[in-house]
Amino acid sequence: MKTVLITGGAGFIGSHVVREFVKKYPDYQIINLDALTYAGNLANLKDIAGLPNYTFVKADITDAETILDVFKQYQPDGVIHLAAESHVDRSITNPTAFVMTNVIGTVNLLNAAKEIWKDNYEGKRFHHVSTDEVYGTLGDTGLFREDTPYDPHSPYSASKASSDHFVRAYQDTYGLPIVITNCSNNYGPNHFPEKLIPLCIHNILNNKPLPIYGDGKFTRDWLYVIDHARAIDLVFHEGRNGEAYNVGGFNEWQNIDLVKELCKQMDEKLDRPAGTSSQLITFVKDRPGHDLRYAIDATKINQELGYQPSVTFEEGLSKTIDWYLSNQEWLDEVTSGEYQHYYEKQYQE
Repeated sequence: MKTVLITGGAGFIGSHVVREFVKKYPDYQIINLDALTYAGNLANLKDIAGLPNYTFVKADITDAETILDVFKQYQPDGVIHLAAESHVDRSITNPTAFVMTNVIGTVNLLNAAKEIWKDNYEGKRFHHVSTDEVYGTLGDTGLFREDTPYDPHSPYSASKASSDHFVRAYQDTYGLPIVITNCSNNYGPNHFPEKLIPLCIHNILNNKPLPIYGDGKFTRDWLYVIDHARAIDLVFHEGRNGEAYNVGGFNEWQNIDLVKELCKQMDEKLDRPAGTSSQLITFVKDRPGHDLRYAIDATKINQELGYQPSVTFEEGLSKTIDWYLSNQEWLDEVTSGEYQHYYEKQYQE
């Protein structure tokens, strides 16, 4: 039986990856390691919590000794590393926390993998999940390719760029078998409502302002989270050692146009007069170091591995809104902090 350790598996993207692996590979033992910080929510995984090939471990990747103990206990054949501090605004307020988790935490995982695999790398793989923000910003044209030079502008993107370099260095120095994926902005079910789409859904439901930075013309490529989980599965199993793969949604939107589309769909689904939600749009002072445009060239993963997204942005956004409208109790628990008691209720004994 193959054992796969997934870090950050109670977070937004991680919970979808864990569910994908647990359900698709019943012959794998999936170890979900998460520190359960504010964005980690085990209630995202209620449907698989009792399955025999799933184990949850509460641990912090910044604790090197504990991480090594976990590796020794479970002897994973593969690692999918998703644990990260990921909110740019928070990195501006507290960059040190991002260095600790995203850089030191990644190095702790690399050291543990190197230690237990003991240079016997047959059948082993360390899959590091990163972001397109490491490439910096684009003008009106062009796309990020895997060979685009790194040019991070925020403490968050700088910490992720550093972690990418450490992962590559461990392959070059120690021969560790690694792959890296750099993805565009994710959206979909279970997204913590500090990010744009779930924040706007929550605020529309509560008739609160929809804050838009600057002039709203910042442009992002959007990737449906379930499509991202599929891409991670594909690269983990079929990607070439030492390679990086950009994962994009082929859905490039300016923030203001995205929010207007969301408002239109929300009005339709809530049976409100057209234009009701868009009246909540409020432009706010831009944040420091805000990159103008990100756009992914996903040709490599498409041509080498046959990957392409399953939905357009409008379709994925509709699915996302439907999920939040059907799970308002989840949204209420997350925004109130009540969800953080789930671990104690479920695992304390």
